[in-house]
Amino acid sequence: MSATRKNIMDTQTNTKIRVTCPSCNRKAKRVSPVTLRALLKHEFARGFGDGDDSCCSSNGSGDTGCSSISADTGWRFCESQDCDVVYFSEDGDRAFTKPQLRVTVGVKEKTGDRPLCYCFGHTVASIKKKLLATGRSDALEDIRSKMKGPGCHCETANPSGACCLGSVAKGIEIATNELEIADLPQMERPPNPSKNRGELIAKVGTVISAIMASTCCWLPLLLLAVGVSGVGIASILEAYRPVFIVVTFGFLSAAFYFTYRPRHTTTAEGDCCESQATANPNCRDGISNRRLGLMSVNKVMLWLVTILAALFLFFPNYVGVFLGTGDGQTVTPNMTQTTIRIEGMTCEGCSAVVAKAIRKVSGVLAVEVNYEERRAVVGTEACCPVPDDEILAALKSAGYSGIMVETPSVLSPLDRGQAKQNQEIVNRLKR
Repeated sequence: MSATRKNIMDTQTNTKIRVTCPSCNRKAKRVSPVTLRALLKHEFARGFGDGDDSCCSSNGSGDTGCSSISADTGWRFCESQDCDVVYFSEDGDRAFTKPQLRVTVGVKEKTGDRPLCYCFGHTVASIKKKLLATGRSDALEDIRSKMKGPGCHCETANPSGACCLGSVAKGIEIATNELEIADLPQMERPPNPSKNRGELIAKVGTVISAIMASTCCWLPLLLLAVGVSGVGIASILEAYRPVFIVVTFGFLSAAFYFTYRPRHTTTAEGDCCESQATANPNCRDGISNRRLGLMSVNKVMLWLVTILAALFLFFPNYVGVFLGTGDGQTVTPNMTQTTIRIEGMTCEGCSAVVAKAIRKVSGVLAVEVNYEERRAVVGTEACCPVPDDEILAALKSAGYSGIMVETPSVLSPLDRGQAKQNQEIVNRLKR
């Protein structure tokens, strides 16, 4: 056992070892005299000799760098920000304060650059700069990769005399809190994604519920295109259409709230700019421009979602325009008119499909479908019987069913003339 070790143990038996700081009464960590000799100013470091009595368990060549000191050294390091004492003796009243060191003790400072890693140059200010640029800090990864090389000398560079990884991790948290991470680019901020999650859910929910509200119209058309009747499904979905419309407007209202809600401004970015005023005078403008750009993108996305939702919600009202209802011919008094009650129609698009299906029947000259009244008026050749069976079969193949409400018999030429005259009289009276 070395003489120094033996003297320390003898002192411990006669004197109570001090482990708390005499200034702030906080528990302090062991530190090697090598650290004091390296970092105290010359006039204070002379009393620690020139020998190599290192207590560090690693010389920095391993993967973990210099680990915590486990041997008794007679000295303690106070990292509290509440006092100026940096080193104090365990068995006496000797103490060294911040002004007596050659370096700034970053962990004891509350503002400024605040060095954290003395081997590779990471500070609270450099971490802030990285957070502002990318939304994350890679300081820990950088240190771990460089610790394997010869550049790690924590015992003689770091005031704590130990590995800086713990201090750097706390420094990242401090930098994040001071910047208030909400001001960072939205796509790269990991701490609180729930603020954007509600807005995303509202927008996606708006589109999905709007699609479901129009399912009763487009789904039967889609199934019909592949040869499957979707009338039964459409009838069920039509009953729930009002519910989906209400849900759509609910999601859309939430999306507008999340996008246009008042943004609370903070002084975090101002603090950042103040500390970087010389190096980057445009710091505040850069943050403001990023926030404005992000808000603009969110608003554009919201209005795109609104337009898309409107297209789906009103799909049943305008789909008939795209599908077309026929060749422009209308039922006239010269034709034999037949009225059919149609079952299974759920939107204007269905009326277009019904008209096309009936018009394909031989002998049919014109078709007029009224979606609101769920009926179709069919005009056929006056000389021939109405092809009832063929019309009903055409409706069935299109996925609908029909009931003949009025099927007149074939009129003679004299009756047709009289019917035409009667119709003209009725039209004049209506005018």
